[in-house]
Amino acid sequence: MNERQFEEAVARMVQGDKAGLKEIYENYVGYIYRIIYEVLQNKENTEDVTSDFFIRLWERAEQFKPGNGHKGYLASVARNMAIDFLRKHRREELTAMLQDLGLEPEEEGERKKNYILPVENGVEQEVIGDISVAKALEMLKPAERQIVSLKVLGGLTFKEIAACMGIPMGTVTWKYQNAMKKLRRCGYE
Repeated sequence: MNERQFEEAVARMVQGDKAGLKEIYENYVGYIYRIIYEVLQNKENTEDVTSDFFIRLWERAEQFKPGNGHKGYLASVARNMAIDFLRKHRREELTAMLQDLGLEPEEEGERKKNYILPVENGVEQEVIGDISVAKALEMLKPAERQIVSLKVLGGLTFKEIAACMGIPMGTVTWKYQNAMKKLRRCGYE
C-alpha cells in the first residue's frame, strides 16, 4: 500500500466507510503485530494490543496528518500502545502484590502513592525496592523519566525512542545519560 492509497483509505474511514479500515488491516496487520510483539514479547498480549490498535485507528482516523509517512505514524502509535500496556500491566502487578501482602496505599489526594510496609521478608524487601526505584524516578524530569521508562521497561533503542518522542537521537542519549547519573547518585545501577 503506497502513501496515496493509505491516505484514501483513511479518508474513507473518516467518512464512516469500514472498507478503508479493512484495507489497512489487510495490508498492515502483520507489520503492526511485529512492532507490538517486539515490545511485549508475549503472543496473547500482542494479539490484544493489535486488536486495540485497529479499533483506535478507526476511532481516531481524523487525527492522521497526510504527507508525513504513514508507516512511521502506524509504528509510533503501535509502539506507544504497547508501552502503555506494559506500564499499566506492571502497575497492576505491583498493586496486586501489595494487596496480596495485605498492604494498601495511604489515602492521599496527590498522584503519588506512599506505601507503609513492615520490613520482614524477601518479598517485602523486593516491593520496597520497587517503590524506592519509583521514588527515585520521581526525582527525574518528565522527559528523562519517559526516556528511562522507554529504554528500561519498554526495551526500545535510542533511535526508536527518538522517533516516538519526536526529538533528535543525540538529545535522547544525552537525557538518558543525565538521568542515569542522577539515579546512580541515589544508589541505583
